[in-house]
Parts: sequence; C-alpha cells; structure tokens
Amino acid sequence: MTITSVIMAGGKGERFWPKSRTHLPKQFLNISGNKSMIQQAVARLERLMDISRIFIVTNESYAELISMQIPHLPASNIIIEPIGRNTGPCIALASMIVEQQYPDSTMIVLPSDHIIKDEGEFITILEAATRVAAQQENIVTLGITPTSPETGYGYIKRTEDMWESLSTPVYKVNQFVEKPDLETAKEYVEAGDFYWNSGIFIWKTTTVRRKIQQYMPEIEAVLKEIEPSLGTPWESEEIRQKFVLMPDQSVDYGIMEKADNIYVVPCQLGWDDVGSWTALDRIDNRDDDGNVIRGNILNIDTKNCIIESNDGKLIATLGIEDLIVVDTEDVTLICTKDKAQEVKKLLKELRTQKREQYL
Repeated sequence: MTITSVIMAGGKGERFWPKSRTHLPKQFLNISGNKSMIQQAVARLERLMDISRIFIVTNESYAELISMQIPHLPASNIIIEPIGRNTGPCIALASMIVEQQYPDSTMIVLPSDHIIKDEGEFITILEAATRVAAQQENIVTLGITPTSPETGYGYIKRTEDMWESLSTPVYKVNQFVEKPDLETAKEYVEAGDFYWNSGIFIWKTTTVRRKIQQYMPEIEAVLKEIEPSLGTPWESEEIRQKFVLMPDQSVDYGIMEKADNIYVVPCQLGWDDVGSWTALDRIDNRDDDGNVIRGNILNIDTKNCIIESNDGKLIATLGIEDLIVVDTEDVTLICTKDKAQEVKKLLKELRTQKREQYL
C-alpha cells in the first residue's frame, strides 16, 4: 500500500490577527514550539512517509513561504489554488494530481494549522485508518474525543458497528452534524458517542474521485477539463483558468454528509485547531493567576488574560481580567476573551475604511 498526504495550507488565519497577517498567515507562525505550524505538520507526516509523497495545497502568495520553511519539499509537490473555493475543490484538485503520480494510493488529507501533542499516537491512528481506507471504497475520519461542550466544532456521531481485526477502535459513522448550540453540545458530550470533527480524512485517491463524480458533478466536470493538461507545460495555466469555475463547497457537505462506508477513529491526541487567540489557554502554560504571558510583560492584579508583546516592548497591565492584549509592530489588539471569535469584524471594518496595510 502506498500512502500519500495532502496538507491544506491556503487559509488566512484571520481570527489570529494581528499576528496572523495576509503576508504571513497563522500556519507559517510559531504558535507552539520552535517550528511553524506547517513545519510541524510536515514533520509529523515524515514519520510515516517520505517527503516526496507529501503534497501541500496553497495559493500562489504562499508558495515561496512554503519553499523557504520546507526547503526539502519538491517544488512540484506544491499545488497552487488560483482562488479559495473551500475544501471540496481543494481536495478534488489535489487528489487528481496525486493520483497521477501515485495511482490508487491511500491519501491522508489534513489542515496545516492544528496542534497535535501526542504525535506517536497520531501515527498509530493514521496507520490503522489507512488500512481501513485501503479496502473497498471506505472513507475514514479522525474524531476528537470532546473534553468540553464546544459550539465551534461540527460533530460526528458513531454507531456501535466496529471494524474487526484492528487493535485501534474504528467505528462506522452514523451521521455528521453541524455546529450545535451550547445545550445540544452538552448533550453530545454526555452521550459519549459524539466526537469533534477534526477535518482530517483518509481515503484512496480513486475513492475520492468516484465520490466527486457521484456527489459533486459540477466539480467533476471541471476536473475532466483540467486532467488532460497534467504533466504538460500548460498545466498551471489550465488550472488557473478552469479552477475558478468550480463551486464553493466543503467536502463535509459535498461528500461526508452523503456517502456510505464512512468510519471514524476516536482520538485523544492533545489536538487543537488553534481557531482563535483563546486557544493559547489550552495549549500554553498559564501562570498562577491564569494568564498566558509571552514577551516583556509587567502585570499586577491581572487575571485570566492572554498578553503578547512585540520585539521586547514592555506591556504593563494593572487590574484587568479576561482580556486579550496582542502587540505587533504596527497594531495592538485589545479585546475581551468572549469576543475572540469575532476578531474578523475588525478586519472587515479595516477593508471598509480601505486601511489594507493593517490586514
């Protein structure tokens, strides 16, 4: 069995503004540890496969960043999306390109900006998932065992039907459900058979293509137009012209909510999608007052705050609580923690005021 992987790295990470910027989005930052998030994602996968079988999908603006941060990645393994069209077109294009180079390979698809602390367990789970995905037309996803009733994640409900002959539990999926309200999320956690949707999928490249043909025919029609150009000098231009014709559609809605033979592997990996600044409360060390402190900080009577300074600049706080304070070279963000998910409102207003230099 040949295993390949596709890392999706085209996002802007806007909820991590002002540190995540248009020219240097979240996946290229050192959020946790001494490597960027995309460098960590590649290093994890290299425990399972050679770099030649790792592909990264991104937009043209970030191709050079990827080459700089992962210099041993073959240039041909950087797949350029001319425009963001959600995960459906992204995965469709990547699966077609990977299939051409590694026919009928079992492909792992995952985001570039997740934290996974237990990397050994992650590899063990991927090994089990690829065995299941390599048989018939099975699709496997990783479900994160919930530690709290989160409303920002979609959920996966499993059945009691378990895959035989594996030491790692793998269950048939009952359904995918959208992001719930708080009361519903509490019910999911208490039920014990719901998991957070990690956005990590494992399937054969041929399986992906057949599911696209079946459930996403508009995307399949564009793939057929692009396919003859693969491996030719005009491949890039053909993708540039035709990719924009694909509908904006997620793979969750397009395939996962409709297909049969979907399995979930329950995981406890120290996983976090680092969706906003409050993720630092979960992945970083907090002081005795519950603060996450990064940089040159002086704080008195300060509780449950996230404070990050820039280039040695002193940030002094007195008598504050439940705030996020992030200082960069040209922007300082101050907001309450309960507004962390709404940081994109500031970016929208900056665009309205035509102050793009701060994006």
